[in-house]
Amino acid sequence: MKGLVFREFLEMVEKEYGYETVDTIIEKSEVPSEGVYTSVGTYHHSEMFALVTELSKITKLDADKLLFTFGEYVFGVFTKAYPVFFVDKKSSFEILADVEGTIHVEVLKLYPEAELPTFSIEEETTDMMVMIYRSQRKLADFAEGLIHGCAKHFDEKITVSKEYIEQDGTVVSFRITK
Repeated sequence: MKGLVFREFLEMVEKEYGYETVDTIIEKSEVPSEGVYTSVGTYHHSEMFALVTELSKITKLDADKLLFTFGEYVFGVFTKAYPVFFVDKKSSFEILADVEGTIHVEVLKLYPEAELPTFSIEEETTDMMVMIYRSQRKLADFAEGLIHGCAKHFDEKITVSKEYIEQDGTVVSFRITK
């Protein structure tokens, strides 16, 4: 995972829970990076799970809820950092359908070594979309948070149902309804 993602996670934790909590989760998780992340660096995704696990212990919130919340949060960060992806887009479905065709293509230009999840649209109507998430990192809760963050950006009310196609979380279907 890119260091940018870790940096944004720690930024969110600091905003929500304070610097002491950031320091505590880094210390308790004993991550190899020692919590020092450069935006362009690449770090093993297990560090994210370690940090989230420690945050879960402190906040008493489930790790899946924390990953979801982080997904929502980081979508807002992405809209500010990469506004070009949102120009002329009028709905969440337009953005979601464009992840593979444009957004991930551009990310790979900036970070050729990035190992991105894949998203495929299996079905789409004006008010419903079925999106398949594939990733060895098993961050479907984070992806679901991104989906909700996208809908919030467009001030859309959505419901999302999640189905694990692979029980280990590597392949997940999201049914998104407006």
